[in-house]
Amino acid sequence: MFKHILVPVDGSSTALLAMDKAIELAKVFDGKVTAVHVIDQYPFAGIGADYAYGQTEYQAAATASAKQSLAQASGVAEAAGVPCAQRVVEGHAVHEGVLEAAAADDVDLIIMGSHGRHGIEKLLLGSVTQRVLSHTTLPVLVVRG
Repeated sequence: MFKHILVPVDGSSTALLAMDKAIELAKVFDGKVTAVHVIDQYPFAGIGADYAYGQTEYQAAATASAKQSLAQASGVAEAAGVPCAQRVVEGHAVHEGVLEAAAADDVDLIIMGSHGRHGIEKLLLGSVTQRVLSHTTLPVLVVRG
């Protein structure tokens, strides 16, 4: 039924809970998991001359964060004996990156945490999970943290 499961990861504990659920289902259905991390394409453009990060520094930090999140998620899957691919997607909207990965990898199910970011950032950005839910026809399992 669910042979290929996509799990967006951002290094949060909620994303790891989603990965745990994906691993459980992949074992039941003899499936595989793809962990995806979406990198925002330099969000400081157009803010002014004094950026919080230079573009090169931002890209290096974002790539390092993506690698760390993906390595942690795939390590958990592989330790459980479940095949896990890794994917990095760049885009201005995280939910669009998740949906792009889902379409490109022909997944059957998306499992994601109810939230990853916290505080004011979550209020300003809105809910990635809500946007994925409203823009996909795929089944989505939301794991509360």
